[in-house]
Amino acid sequence: MIPIRDNQVSDCVPVVTYGLMGINLLAWLFQTQAGPASETFYYLYGLVPAKYTIHEMSRHFSGFNQVYSLFTYMFLHGGFWHLLGNMWSLYIFGDNVEAHFGSLRFLGFYVLCGLISGAFHFFLNPFSMVPTIGASGAIAGVMGAYFMLYPRAKILTLIPIIIIPWFVEIPAFIFLGFWFLIQFLNAAGEGAGAGIAWWAHIGGFIAGLVLVKLNRQVPGTGARQKIQQYTRKQHTPKLQTILATPASDESDLYGTIEVSSLEALTGTKKLITIPWGFSKPLYRVTIPPGVKQGNRLRLAGMGRSLPGKPKGDMFLTIRIKNAI
Repeated sequence: MIPIRDNQVSDCVPVVTYGLMGINLLAWLFQTQAGPASETFYYLYGLVPAKYTIHEMSRHFSGFNQVYSLFTYMFLHGGFWHLLGNMWSLYIFGDNVEAHFGSLRFLGFYVLCGLISGAFHFFLNPFSMVPTIGASGAIAGVMGAYFMLYPRAKILTLIPIIIIPWFVEIPAFIFLGFWFLIQFLNAAGEGAGAGIAWWAHIGGFIAGLVLVKLNRQVPGTGARQKIQQYTRKQHTPKLQTILATPASDESDLYGTIEVSSLEALTGTKKLITIPWGFSKPLYRVTIPPGVKQGNRLRLAGMGRSLPGKPKGDMFLTIRIKNAI
């Protein structure tokens, strides 16, 4: 199952989420320059429990290194696909969690989840000499927060069936709950020796759950509202899921497509997916400039096929969201 996007639309540009993605990318590019010294690089900047528990190893590292490696480990990755998978998860779930916390608190939340996930790994592997790297623990915290905040949100998921892409919407509490279960089974079972810090994932996820609750006890300062004045989005998602419904026994179908006021003025192009659309799950729709609230678009031949009737059309009602 490959998550594509969620339907929990954020009204603001997630500047910290994008910033963290950029830092992770720069760190990976920096890693690629290490060359033959990459093993030394990982010991210097990765989380190595033995740095703190075994004197023969700890004496080779300064106290400063032992502190900053607690932070730097969460910005390093073992390869391009490791980086891509983590950044994609952060992209999907980070914007809504950032919108909930506010940009400044989200940054602190992210780093704290990374530290707590590292602590889980450390206490369960206190004498390990293997460097642990990756943003997975911090991102697991983001996923835990999403699980707590938006359990009923839908995750548009790609399930490849042989060579046919099938798109299905899965409730977030099922998608993320299944993900957490897989982490736990691997940590407790055969996956424990696979070289992946499963307990760091679990620790990060639990940290996300707890920190969401603790954040509710901290009074606001108004900084979130001030920052969001400058980060408010002016576009709706490029890919939208259309819940098309028929009217009684008609072959025509009816749905709603959302655009921002700027997109309604200038026109735009969207990709839509229909949950039951199997043979052609993605459609391209052009929104002409100057559309008004309640206007309808007619998509010829995209309705139902009923016995004895010509194939129907699909009518999409324009819903303008005030995103400026």
